[in-house]
Amino acid sequence: MTETNSKLAERLALVRPLFAADVALAGADPLGTPPPPLADEAAGLSPNAVEKRRNEFAAGRSAVHQAMRQLQIPPAPVQVGSDRAPVWPAGVVGSITHTKSCAMAVLAREGEVQALGIDVEEDTPLKDDLLPAICSEREQAWLRGQDNPGQMAKVIFSAKEAAYKCQYTLSRAFYGFDGMELEFDLAAGAYQAFFTAERPPFARGESVGGRFAIGAGLIMTTAEIRGRR
Repeated sequence: MTETNSKLAERLALVRPLFAADVALAGADPLGTPPPPLADEAAGLSPNAVEKRRNEFAAGRSAVHQAMRQLQIPPAPVQVGSDRAPVWPAGVVGSITHTKSCAMAVLAREGEVQALGIDVEEDTPLKDDLLPAICSEREQAWLRGQDNPGQMAKVIFSAKEAAYKCQYTLSRAFYGFDGMELEFDLAAGAYQAFFTAERPPFARGESVGGRFAIGAGLIMTTAEIRGRR
């Protein structure tokens, strides 16, 4: 196993326990040579996209196709919708994420699992000047009591990204970082993202649950919606 493959395997091993067994997880390395996306998928890329963006896109789609194989789903293109969100095949829910060094995708058969979210970020502190735009006053007060406030602010950023992707499957609602407020159970590596306004079908105060892990140079956050009636 190459050093690159070993690092990817280490990262996937950190994320795997954050999802149940019925969720497929796969990854790819944008810095390597990921297989090119399917023709219908590549149409979602801007013709002016730089090589870095093309490699990240290809790595994300490679991870998606690996996850499809895990679920024994026939290969199918995952195109980019008019809202820039992935267009999943019928009967499938999923989420894609990538940084400059890692791409991951999660998929599940639609049913008990209604929506998924995943986000990965480089494990660097959130820049101080971004804090007011990302974190509510309550979240900022909580951060002041943490030993590693910059890192945990980045966890908040990532968790809001994962929860947003997850809820968007059901709501198709756009909103900013003030659209959710987070509470953490650090011992469990878990969080709840509470809606600060009504986003049908979600009521104000309703939450999306998720988990997080830090390691191998990344901050990794997940979100799931199951069995919602």
